[in-house]
Amino acid sequence: MRFKTQAAAILAFYKGLNPDFEMGHGIEIMNPYKVPETWDLASKFYTKYYSDDRPRALIFGINPGRHGAGLTGVPFTDPVRLETECGIANTMKKKGELSAEFVYRVIHAYGGVEAFFGQFFITGMSPLGFVKDGKNLNYYDDKQLIRDFEPFMLECIRVQLETMPTYETCFCLGEGTNYKYFSGINAKWGFFKEIVPLPHPRFIMQYRRPRIGEFVDLYMSRLGVIGSVG
Repeated sequence: MRFKTQAAAILAFYKGLNPDFEMGHGIEIMNPYKVPETWDLASKFYTKYYSDDRPRALIFGINPGRHGAGLTGVPFTDPVRLETECGIANTMKKKGELSAEFVYRVIHAYGGVEAFFGQFFITGMSPLGFVKDGKNLNYYDDKQLIRDFEPFMLECIRVQLETMPTYETCFCLGEGTNYKYFSGINAKWGFFKEIVPLPHPRFIMQYRRPRIGEFVDLYMSRLGVIGSVG
């Protein structure tokens, strides 16, 4: 099914999320799109930047965190950047998030929010977050979770590919476990011809912060392949 705009497809995807797999002991699902304020902010964001039918290259992160998409409904966009960079006012506590800081440096280098979001859609291997003992949990950090969650994850990828115009090249945030897992399922199911890995923003900000400029340049170089295939 194709929608008239990318915004309509994205919002239908998020609204239709209905996970039916069991959680392991102490693990909870975080679905920010069930929160009215978050849904309102996400709707405003995607309507503002995706109300057209142009294809976007998909950038797959891991899963939403509590202080970024877990609040705003927009991956790697905290309440601060949602308001100051994207022009969407909100009443949430204006606390910045490290990964968002790096991603918006890349967005600035790319030419700003309109240029970047006009070319890319940031999603995740899981569009829903996971929390254990009050802390973010990556989908691949629990063996039972990754087994139980995989059918849902595969269906999410299929739905996005069926409803959102995109390219045969996509990007993966994380050059380690996330990329290895994504490459494995892609080899089996053939979702994309090429997955281009990118160092994860959190890794850069925690362990390579003095070299931020180098990593921004690296992102620009790798994201640039879309210009040659679009």
